[in-house]
Amino acid sequence: MKRKRSIETLAAQAGVGADKAFGAVSVPIYTTAIYRYDAFGKHRGFDYSRSENPTRQAAEKALADLEGGSRAAAFSSGMAAISAVMTLFASGDHVLCSDDLYGGTYRLFEKLLRPYGLSFDYADMGDPASVTKKIGKKTKALFIETPTNPLMKIADIREVARIARDRGILSIVDNTFMSPFLQQPLALGADIVVHSATKFLGGHNDLIGGAVVVSDPVLGEKIHFAQKAVGAVLSPFDAWLLLRGIKTLAVRVARAQQNAEAVAAFLAAHPSVRKVFYPSLPGYARRELHFSQAAGAGAVISFELEREAAVPRFLNALKTVLLAESLGGVETLVTHPSTMTHADIPLEEQAAVGLTPALVRLSIGIENLDDLLTDIAQALRKAQH
Repeated sequence: MKRKRSIETLAAQAGVGADKAFGAVSVPIYTTAIYRYDAFGKHRGFDYSRSENPTRQAAEKALADLEGGSRAAAFSSGMAAISAVMTLFASGDHVLCSDDLYGGTYRLFEKLLRPYGLSFDYADMGDPASVTKKIGKKTKALFIETPTNPLMKIADIREVARIARDRGILSIVDNTFMSPFLQQPLALGADIVVHSATKFLGGHNDLIGGAVVVSDPVLGEKIHFAQKAVGAVLSPFDAWLLLRGIKTLAVRVARAQQNAEAVAAFLAAHPSVRKVFYPSLPGYARRELHFSQAAGAGAVISFELEREAAVPRFLNALKTVLLAESLGGVETLVTHPSTMTHADIPLEEQAAVGLTPALVRLSIGIENLDDLLTDIAQALRKAQH
């Protein structure tokens, strides 16, 4: 029996073998819009780069391999990827979502798709009874984040996938926070995985991209049709950057997670911090559930300061940690979700799920740990004055 290659090897050798012409280890960047036909009705598998591009195709194969799927499609952004998935549904269909959802996803669902006749409700995806209660006759999919953004709530991927399967509907998991290095939802029964490839997969804050990965080839055909029809494809250069980023995925995420565990412990013990949201902390809600479906806690930490008024002073005092609206890169970033990443969610809805103005989100990078702790400690001191 052939031994399955580990995810570390799959990541490090992403794209290897894709260049059939010369055996280039680094996949060539095919910056071409069109391809010459060998004869009428005969080409070499490519005709127009919106449909297929060799560089993007290599990135898609790497994405499928990492998630254990049959097929992947790479898009111009994570939101373009989710938009493509939403083309599977029609006016009148209902989608049940995690009740703590990334602001951009909420904006797409509520501001753009609801006027077209799709409807959305929100539930705690770690509570199977709550999920089941909110599924109706028109429900066509369950859309979950786990951990959620930014409150790090844990959903039960296996149970949500089972509930969906029993009812003949789709289960969709946004796996951006964990990356396939730490969590593989398809292996847990999910139908579709989506990513903002901008984040951990790219890993260097130098590309915008998205991905959809599926197990079912028929579903894969539908996603690729949407990709071709809508045209929000990943560019050849960004596909190459994504492949380069994937090669170091395992070492980057492992180092960032190691740093994050130490930072979370530091914050949990700090008198200026009210609460820390990070799955590996002792007593964390659904900690055991998380580690039954993921290989680590990841590198994203959210925490509440004791005083809301201290938030601006804390953010402005940071030097090594950068104030920016993303996550998953080699640099440590800090964000204020209420006014930045989740600003499109009404304040009353933020409050209903526990997202307060005192909440800060950190994406821990691969810097020296002492440098990070020193910077965060001095910023917390200044924030109290």
